Amino acid sequence: MILGMSAFVYRLDGTNTYVSKNKIEGQKVQSIHVHVSMVNTSDELDIEKFKCWREDYAKAQFITEDNGKFMVGREIEKMSKSKYNVVTPDDICNEYGADTLRLYEMFLGPLEQAKPWNTAGISGVFGFLKKLWRLYFDENGLIVANDEPTKDNLKSLHKTIKKVAEDIEGFSFNTSVSQFMICVNELSAQNCHSRAILEPLAILISSYAPHIAEELWNQLGNSGSISTVDFPILDEKHLVESSKEYPVSFNGKMRFTIELSLDLSVPEIQEIIMKDERTLKQLDGKTPNKIIIVPGKVINLVG
Repeated sequence: MILGMSAFVYRLDGTNTYVSKNKIEGQKVQSIHVHVSMVNTSDELDIEKFKCWREDYAKAQFITEDNGKFMVGREIEKMSKSKYNVVTPDDICNEYGADTLRLYEMFLGPLEQAKPWNTAGISGVFGFLKKLWRLYFDENGLIVANDEPTKDNLKSLHKTIKKVAEDIEGFSFNTSVSQFMICVNELSAQNCHSRAILEPLAILISSYAPHIAEELWNQLGNSGSISTVDFPILDEKHLVESSKEYPVSFNGKMRFTIELSLDLSVPEIQEIIMKDERTLKQLDGKTPNKIIIVPGKVINLVG
């Protein structure tokens, strides 16, 4: 069930005067549902729309905030025409596109749970799709190249393949959308434009955002529909950690971190740590009584 965010205006008892939310203290008021289309994401009522909504509101008086704005109250309730909190899908599609609507509905939460609809959240999903597009295009057109992907590129992609495959089996679509966002952020930070990464990514997201995925597939020079392409194959070797960011402690207090290969032996780790400028500064010419190294976990110098 999707719950709607209802909006209320407050009318002074026995009058045709309406009071902004922050001005009702000490007043006897009656709360009245108002259509959510008249309220922006900052909870500000469009007074002129409200006056035109019904004939008996045409001559209404308004006690506004000091800045002239009229703020409404909000409450989460079951979507209902009588509460004027129903959001029309066509309006969302016209403004943001059908893919944004699909992704946002899946992103709200698990299918079996009641979920509050908040139109303000749609802009975040819309922004994600624009960021996805910028992996493939800039102002001059397509920027996807046949560059060899880096280890980080492959790790980001295969983490997403694994997560999305598991989530589809478990009908956990909201966490898939979260993973898409993480992946796009990582690939953007890595400045990845490799076809070997971005083509499978388009296939992964095609079940969630079919329209943009179909366009990406076509622009990448592929024939046929992306919906007929096989799901990308997971390669677990790209998920194996090759390095570890060790916390380096002195007498149990962590002073800095250092990233080291997991293939290093204890003597090799100790040699690197003892030559590190930060270690030399902490020791200040002293020799530690004991050096505790747990491969893949911690480094601690004692004494």
